[in-house]
Amino acid sequence: MTSQAERLRSKRIKQRQYAGRPAKEGVERYPGGQIKHTEREKEVRAVAIEARQRVYFKGKEVSNDMVSSPYAGYVLGRLFLDGRITECEREAGDAYATQMVRYYGLTGISFPSARAQSLFSIKGFDGETTSERARMAREASNRMMALEGTLLRLEDGPRVKTTIYNTCLLDLEIMRTMPDAQLLWLKRGLKELHFQLGLAKSKEAV
Repeated sequence: MTSQAERLRSKRIKQRQYAGRPAKEGVERYPGGQIKHTEREKEVRAVAIEARQRVYFKGKEVSNDMVSSPYAGYVLGRLFLDGRITECEREAGDAYATQMVRYYGLTGISFPSARAQSLFSIKGFDGETTSERARMAREASNRMMALEGTLLRLEDGPRVKTTIYNTCLLDLEIMRTMPDAQLLWLKRGLKELHFQLGLAKSKEAV
């Protein structure tokens, strides 16, 4: 006959065994019992893909490959996946955004899209610390002004520039459903940028 102390001890052991949520089944584990990192990555990836599907492709028949594509992570890329812009135009938009990010980073100006960074870390640097950084910042500024001048000289230049700014830099989701007239401004600017950024040898090749 077991004593009361033994019964209580047995009860506590059983409670420890079933405490918390049940262990996951069907996952690979290390010898120590910890779930392997690859399994955790798969779980995180599945959650991210499901969230993209729900937010950006709701009601659309798209493959998992399309949803998991790097292009599905930003508005210009999603316009490309939607078939509204060509690969050349997407490349131009990506290159333009890269040049602008370089400009903002070197000059110490906060990037205009707060969603792309920590709101508590938005600040410039204290000033030019080396002549090399000053030279790089000056070159980036000149490049930025040249690109903006290129866009403004086009037909409907201010509208073209604003459309590209809102799509490529601010990454506004509403730009994904822009009307056809505004899409023409976007495509006009991206085609010109494709040539100006050296991605094509001639405008006719775009």
